[in-house]
Amino acid sequence: MCNFAVMKKIFILLAAMLLSAVNETKAQGNMTLTKRHEALAAMAANAAQGDTESLKRAADEGFDNGLTISEAKEALSHLYAYTGFPRSLNALGALQQLTDQREKSGKATEAGREADPMPAGYDALKQGTEVQTKLTGMPFNYEFAPQTDYYLKAHLFGDIFARNNLSFADREIVTVCAISALEGCAPQLQAHVRGAMNMGVSEAQLRALPDVLRTKAGEAEANRLTAAIAAVFGEKAETVQTVDFNVWPKGELNTAYAKYFIGNSYLAPMDAENGGPVNVTFEPRCRNNWHVHHKSVQVLICVAGRGWYQEWGKEPVEMTPGTVIAIPAEAKHWHGAARDSWFQHLTYMTKVEEGASNEWLEPVGDDVYDKLK
Repeated sequence: MCNFAVMKKIFILLAAMLLSAVNETKAQGNMTLTKRHEALAAMAANAAQGDTESLKRAADEGFDNGLTISEAKEALSHLYAYTGFPRSLNALGALQQLTDQREKSGKATEAGREADPMPAGYDALKQGTEVQTKLTGMPFNYEFAPQTDYYLKAHLFGDIFARNNLSFADREIVTVCAISALEGCAPQLQAHVRGAMNMGVSEAQLRALPDVLRTKAGEAEANRLTAAIAAVFGEKAETVQTVDFNVWPKGELNTAYAKYFIGNSYLAPMDAENGGPVNVTFEPRCRNNWHVHHKSVQVLICVAGRGWYQEWGKEPVEMTPGTVIAIPAEAKHWHGAARDSWFQHLTYMTKVEEGASNEWLEPVGDDVYDKLK
């Protein structure tokens, strides 16, 4: 009877431990990004871009939400292995400026703890090989370039990853977001998406990262990561074509005419007060209402992205860079972005007669718009 009671207690204990482990696994799978994670993600992408002003804003927000100076320095130091010393050192310089500014303004910034020193007899090559195997999910030997193989194992995964003021999961969030900001690195990005999950980043956290990048770094960076995640999970990536706002400025949100648009548009006057054009930017799916320009001709010149122009009763015309359309006076029409692309066009008015005016009409409904490819 005594043995039965003991066995019963052991069985109950084991069941409780199993249930706890299952719940812990479920909890990890449902983990979402914290503000600290978001700051690390944005800082990594901004560092890779060389955008130190955005990096400082992301770090400043991170410091207000639990990120420590030690963690921020470690993340940017970690990145030299992925983005090179010039980007890493510039980022660290910007971080130093920010911490000095916060100190002068009296804002509290937690220093955090430094990484523990390596124990005597630490074997970086042995430890790095184990870490690399965990990240990749299998042993990896770069036989074509043995010295690079050694650097990867002993230095990157042995020395850098061993510094315990960032977790492996933190380091992979940083790495994934930095590589997302680099063109032409899709194979490495996909490898690190897989590696991030092997290192403890949850699927929910991974899928939340593109939205962080879209807000803090840019659409192209978000698209690269979205595509990499889709490739790893065997999904079709839904991405949008981006435009470079350094070439044609995005301008300010078009609040004055917002009621005549579906979606957000932006206006950047280009010496318009002296007769120059206005650059209009449309987010994907944004379009203006049907409208008429009375006693004037409007000219549209597509400069970036892809969009549409349509006159009433006629087939829509696709607009890509270089497309020029002179809209006749009195023609009922609309124009806007494609569903999967940002769109920019220059516009100006010509042949303007006395009494010229604009007449805004009904919206372009989804029943019309969604027929466009």
